[in-house]
Amino acid sequence: MPAIEFDPPERFIADSVGPAGQRTFFLQAVQGTQVMTVSLEKEQVRLLGEGVAQLLDEMAGDEASSEPTVVDTGALHTPIEEDFRARQLTLAWNETRRLVVIEATDRETEDEDGDESSTGPDPDPDPQDPIGSQSVIVRLPVGMARGFAERCEAAMSGGRPNCPFCGGPLDPGGHICPRANGYKR
Repeated sequence: MPAIEFDPPERFIADSVGPAGQRTFFLQAVQGTQVMTVSLEKEQVRLLGEGVAQLLDEMAGDEASSEPTVVDTGALHTPIEEDFRARQLTLAWNETRRLVVIEATDRETEDEDGDESSTGPDPDPDPQDPIGSQSVIVRLPVGMARGFAERCEAAMSGGRPNCPFCGGPLDPGGHICPRANGYKR
């Protein structure tokens, strides 16, 4: 199945749905009436946001600080219907167009040696994927990419507080803390 491309999207956000400790995380790209919703893990959202910010710092240089940041604070489009679950996220910089390129796929690719690869995509990847796979490719201008990175950070902040002793997440009823010899805190 060919990849769905958003170049650039009207909106591209990361957000979560559900109570703390039971949240489901989503990426959502919107262009006109086309809405693509991809579910992913919390850690993927954190790494993607950090990766985009780092990529902008390294590649965009002065342009990243001079272009206004475009932060989308709106909610996810509803109804939220998952198109696929992201198994692999790739991140690249298109030097010619000065865009951040993000690709989410429902499969993990293999490199020539047969090992799973997590390297970034070609800045202008071929949108033809193997039959049966789903992917979305989003190209973001610098200001929109910086806003997306900030939105990823905001999506992460709504979770459970961490235990001051072990750093693990605290449930409303406490948790069994390994640093307190298994006593519930």
